[in-house]
Amino acid sequence: MNRFSGVYVAIITPFDENLELDLPRLRNHVDWLIEEGVDGIVPTGSVGEYASLSPDERKRVVETVIDAAAGRVPVVVGTAAPSTQMAVQWAQHAKQAGAKGIMALPPINYRPSETEVFHHYESLSAVGLPIIVYNNPHDYPTDMKPAFLQKLSAIDHVVAVKEFSGDIRRVHDIQRLTDLTIFVGVDDLAMEGGLLGASGWIAGLTNVLPAASLKMFKLAQEGKLEEALKIYRKLLPLFHWDASPRLVQAIKYGMELAGRPMGQTRPPRLPLTEAEQAEIREAFEYALSE
Repeated sequence: MNRFSGVYVAIITPFDENLELDLPRLRNHVDWLIEEGVDGIVPTGSVGEYASLSPDERKRVVETVIDAAAGRVPVVVGTAAPSTQMAVQWAQHAKQAGAKGIMALPPINYRPSETEVFHHYESLSAVGLPIIVYNNPHDYPTDMKPAFLQKLSAIDHVVAVKEFSGDIRRVHDIQRLTDLTIFVGVDDLAMEGGLLGASGWIAGLTNVLPAASLKMFKLAQEGKLEEALKIYRKLLPLFHWDASPRLVQAIKYGMELAGRPMGQTRPPRLPLTEAEQAEIREAFEYALSE
């Protein structure tokens, strides 16, 4: 059973000027992230605008990322979908395409019971890939607290959790109650998670500044607080955008500032305002300042 660890990037999906998939640019972005040292790639998550992709586009994104990674780092595929059946189909496609695991939200379009959430993950487990459970109560109706994660951890193939509640105290409780690998899910708690013993971080803004992000997290894991803080405090104004509904736009604008443009977001995500751009530009410049 795969046990994932390290800094995984929830990768953006590039579009051209007509908002069509730009697969060559996606391939190039995968190469660059791996060259920068990231430990894994997660396509078709929220950051990857999975909900705006047609089924054919979504398949092509997954297949392109896996092919571009070429076994150099694990690819863990986001499987979010309106129904359990559809999520299972995306998990099956991920397995056929060569993914090393899946990152799976609970049912996303209403508030399910615990029994329904449990059944959802049991159904995904039957596909046979390692599962990173994705807890994101800010954007979706379910909050899988540590006591419930303890129940989910009994399901075959459930090996990890991406914890996006924003409550860093949960790291301690998840460690106490389960043997799940813990991924920090919120960029502006990444250092704290590393210090508290999280094995990994599934990151958004690391699309923009991967090398500095990796260095900071590994220093935190090693308990080198002073060195980690020096980097983290520079990155933090940019990382705060990870908890914003405008996250994807912020990342894509950050990529433009970094000289690696990835196009605009698809509606309903609309372009940033001038004020938002100015704030992100200031944060980006601060991250690079001495």
